[in-house]
Amino acid sequence: MAIGRAVLGNPRLLLLDEPLSALDDHLKFHIVPFLKRASEVFGIPYLFISHSLLEMRIMTDEVLNILDGSVVSQMAAEALVRTRMGVSMAGYMNLLRLSAPRQVDALYAYTWGDQQLLTSSGDDRPEGLFELSSTDIMLFKSHPEAISARNLLKCRVTGTFEAGNRIGVDLECNGEGRLVAEVGRQAASELGIRVGAEVYAAIKAAAFRKIG
Repeated sequence: MAIGRAVLGNPRLLLLDEPLSALDDHLKFHIVPFLKRASEVFGIPYLFISHSLLEMRIMTDEVLNILDGSVVSQMAAEALVRTRMGVSMAGYMNLLRLSAPRQVDALYAYTWGDQQLLTSSGDDRPEGLFELSSTDIMLFKSHPEAISARNLLKCRVTGTFEAGNRIGVDLECNGEGRLVAEVGRQAASELGIRVGAEVYAAIKAAAFRKIG
C-alpha cells in the first residue's frame, strides 16, 4: 500500500529501504515483479537498500557498497556476488528459473531450456525460482559410468575467474543453460579446466533450493 501511494505521487526517485526484509521467500518473490514493473511503467528510478546479496541481484543493476557511512566500491550486482565467492562458504548462488514441473517418483522434473532437471523440492506452480550453490556442482573430465546424483549435464567451459584460493568456472550446459561452479586449483589442473574444455556437471536433486 505504501509503495502504491508513493508511485501515485509521481516522484522523481523511489527510496526503498529494505522493503523485502520482513517477508518470507514466497511472498517476497511475488512482490519483486511488481516493484520492477512499477518502476518501468511509470519511469521512476529507485534506490534499493538491502543487506541481502540475493535481493541485490534480482532488484538492481549497479551496487554501491557502503562501510561505516562511506562508499567503498561500486560495481554490477553480478560482479559483487563473484567477489564474495572467495570469502563465503556458501559459494556462488546460481539462480535458475525452472518451469513445467511434473512428479517423477519422489522428485520433481522441471524444464530448464531444452533439458530437464530433477529436484527434491517443488510444487505444482507452473514456474519456480531456485538457488543452486557453486559448491554443489561436481565436475568430471569424462562421462562417469554411474553416479547417485540425478542430474548430469554435458557442459563447455566459457570462462574462469579467481575465487579466493579456488577457481570459479563459467559453464554453458547443453548449449543453452549457464552455471557457475567452483573447484580447487589442483582439481582445475587435473580436469584440464580452460576455455573451450568439455566437462560433465553432476548435481544432486537435493542441492536445489526453491525460493520463489
